[in-house]
Amino acid sequence: MNKITTQKIIQVCDEKIKKKGAHVGLSFYAFFANKNDNPKLLMEVAQWWIMKYKLDHFEKAVKIRKMIAEGK
Repeated sequence: MNKITTQKIIQVCDEKIKKKGAHVGLSFYAFFANKNDNPKLLMEVAQWWIMKYKLDHFEKAVKIRKMIAEGK
């Protein structure tokens, strides 16, 4: 994923963790508006989430943040 996308994912994870605590879960849809205004990016993140790492629909925000920060 590109740098802007990874920064956005980290930002969203940080916000969710701050607001709801370390046990908060999220799906890859959390990084997008309710409108499908960037289908290519949505598919890129879905590919990373579902196909590459075979993550569950909901995962802990701390786990996702760590994975992104480590460059996975």
